[in-house]
Amino acid sequence: MNTRNQFKVRYFYLALAIGMLGATAQSCSILKKKKKAPVATAVAPKPKADSLKNPIKPYAEVITSKAVTQKGLFTVHKIADKYFFEIPNKLLNKEILAVNRLSKSTPGAGNYGGEEVSSRVIYWELGPSNKLFLKVSATVSVADSTDMISKAVASSNMNPIMAAFPIKAKGKDSSSVVIDVTDFLLSETPLLSFDAENKKAYNLAAQVADRSYIESVKSFPINTEVKTIRTYTSFAGRLPATSEAGAITLGMNTSFVMLPEIPMRKRMYDARVGFFASANIRYKDDQQKVEQEAFIHRWRLEPKEEDIEKFKKGELVEPKKQIVYYIDPATPKKWRPYLIAGVNDWQKAFEQAGFKNAIVAKEWPEADTTMSLDDARFSVIRYFASPQQNAYGPNIADPRTGEIIESHIGWYHNVMNLVHRWYMIQAGAIDPRARKNKFDDELMGQLIRFVSSHEIGHTLGLRHNMGASSTVPVEKLRDKKWVEAHGHTPSIMDYARFNYVAQPEDHISEAGIFPRINDYDKWAIQWGYKPIFGTANAADDKKILNKITIDSLASNKRLWFGGEGRDQDPRSQSEDLSDDNIKAGLYGIKNLKRIVPQLINWTREDGEDYSDLKEMYKEAVGQYSRYVFHVLKNLGGVMVTEKTYDQPGAVYQPVSLARQKETIKFYNEQVFTTPKWLLNKDILNKIDPGFSFNDVQIVQQGVVASVTSQTRLYRMMINQRDYGKGAYSPREWLKDLKAGIFSELISGKATDEYRRALQKMYVGSIITMYNKRFALQGSTDNILASVTPTDVLLYSNVKSLAFAHLKDLRKDITNGISKTSDYDTKIHYQYLKQMLDKIVNESPIPGLNY
Repeated sequence: MNTRNQFKVRYFYLALAIGMLGATAQSCSILKKKKKAPVATAVAPKPKADSLKNPIKPYAEVITSKAVTQKGLFTVHKIADKYFFEIPNKLLNKEILAVNRLSKSTPGAGNYGGEEVSSRVIYWELGPSNKLFLKVSATVSVADSTDMISKAVASSNMNPIMAAFPIKAKGKDSSSVVIDVTDFLLSETPLLSFDAENKKAYNLAAQVADRSYIESVKSFPINTEVKTIRTYTSFAGRLPATSEAGAITLGMNTSFVMLPEIPMRKRMYDARVGFFASANIRYKDDQQKVEQEAFIHRWRLEPKEEDIEKFKKGELVEPKKQIVYYIDPATPKKWRPYLIAGVNDWQKAFEQAGFKNAIVAKEWPEADTTMSLDDARFSVIRYFASPQQNAYGPNIADPRTGEIIESHIGWYHNVMNLVHRWYMIQAGAIDPRARKNKFDDELMGQLIRFVSSHEIGHTLGLRHNMGASSTVPVEKLRDKKWVEAHGHTPSIMDYARFNYVAQPEDHISEAGIFPRINDYDKWAIQWGYKPIFGTANAADDKKILNKITIDSLASNKRLWFGGEGRDQDPRSQSEDLSDDNIKAGLYGIKNLKRIVPQLINWTREDGEDYSDLKEMYKEAVGQYSRYVFHVLKNLGGVMVTEKTYDQPGAVYQPVSLARQKETIKFYNEQVFTTPKWLLNKDILNKIDPGFSFNDVQIVQQGVVASVTSQTRLYRMMINQRDYGKGAYSPREWLKDLKAGIFSELISGKATDEYRRALQKMYVGSIITMYNKRFALQGSTDNILASVTPTDVLLYSNVKSLAFAHLKDLRKDITNGISKTSDYDTKIHYQYLKQMLDKIVNESPIPGLNY
């Protein structure tokens, strides 16, 4: 879950969420036997100059009796303030995943502990002159060793050397090498710190050496963990830490994790099923073009050898290795059962994939001193005492195959405040339990349980499915029997928090209000985890899965994966419900009208100030804003349904003209007409001095700015060009907008201050549309270098349409001045006319500046 627009689970992938982490094609060399030199005339070769600079000392001289040693992936020796890694020879040239995360953050820095900063595949390689190289597996090209092209792949790719270490000593029987890593661990290498792009994103300047240090280095059987504290000068003056100290201090955690010796079989990525994925470029002898090979992230879940036949017959069997999550011992005891339940709820989904007891949560065995929370063999739900209102569910996956190796879920204590706000405002009208400033433990526990399930879904490889709720007919959300049986969304991976559509008279219980692991989630787990027998490779598996996907989607629309809401599809949005965002928004507003007048009573705490009232009122306005902006995607929207050649129908379809006209009607009635029900004086006179625009005006102006944006008008023109009369004519759209925003010009009624601010905003937006440079997303000032001639032609149409609309508006305002007898309204219109006179009296095409 993410409170910055959407749950910020920090994963990096390309378009369609595909990360470009790849395995390196390795080639073997044959060592020729050296000839023996004649004994009598043998002359010791002169040592090379570099070898003299880097002499290898006896092991005992480097790793002295004072060393504190930890054995693990890398054997770590600490002597005073020095750290040494002892790398076994058997680990040389073996790929290791290095994941770099923030572990601690300065308050207000715009980041939080747990965020992934970067990940890379690295390996150790012996170099000349007694050096050990740390190399980055930077290539994403692979080829089967049986294909001749594998030689070309191997010879065409050279991996960069990130660091070079003088070998200080060799271990017993020369089976390992020892290097000093002290300076390296505190260096600003991107492996352990920030690259230039991330430093800019986090507003960081130079690292301050005397305020940065190594916090700890721990080693375990399959991982080594390096924790550092790094202080940076910062130019982000708005932060308290920057203004007081001129710096930001962050904790960094770098995990070196050994990749499996035997790679798991891949399961190829399919855009119709929402899994995180990695990708590489595959070369084959029989190819006619280079292919991108993408594969999903999933745990290695296999039946035991003795159970395979039972599994094939459809009997549920236990896996060879269970997926186990441990609960951090720092977790308050009363919340542990609910976190555990959120994990165990996934057992039903894995049963659909053929496994029983496939996943389980356990309390951390505090008495067992052999276990560590930092050990990558154990996945843990970590509990943080933090004001951050969030939880996140990452996974560490093998970039060669997508196999999930481990996961550490981050759970912030204050996430309970977040779900409290959501539930009071979204469910307060239908659930009496939501009408308290402090929820009963049972209700809060159930809220924790659903969030836990959502985050676990991410650690199983599942992405958000923002479109799931759009498969539910809006009226079914008010049907008690139906919604309690089927749930208000088919996926816990949706951001469809609670059933805000249900009305008090529907008497919907918790089963119809809360999200749950549902049809889509079970099907996705089956698709990703059920083993396929009798096939030769992942490519053969893909053919079988494609048939399953086509048949499943054809028979059950609730299995649709609607993406993560990053396109212009109004069906795929966070925090929305149902197949009709307009009706759902109207039902939601109806409930908000019941809730807002009760907020003073529901937040009342004798002896306390009105801080809680202010927080809940802002949440109510925020919920209203969600309903309003859900509807916005209808305007110029395009529905995207991923398909393959063997599926009928179009991938892209415009939103219907009727739905777009309903959208303007919704705005004219629910937004542009002042929502006085939300301007509750009893609340505002306790929380808002009224010296500036209030929250309602901010929502109104945000809608006007977005609805009249240059890019939206351009997109609507594209739709009209591509889809003809079935699309919303931009001219008609602006005419309908004007009729709603300036209805007083016809009626002669007086305008209130909200309407006057709205009308000024509208006129200013259209003027901006007319004057502004063409600004397609991703374009530069030299627009002709980045758009087609058709784009330029359409843009000239944007300017001419905006100019014509301004002329019409000026004429209407001129006529409206004489119709009103209200003084404030009259001088308001006169001011707008003066603004428009300047535009209209200029040349109609004032030197187009592309």
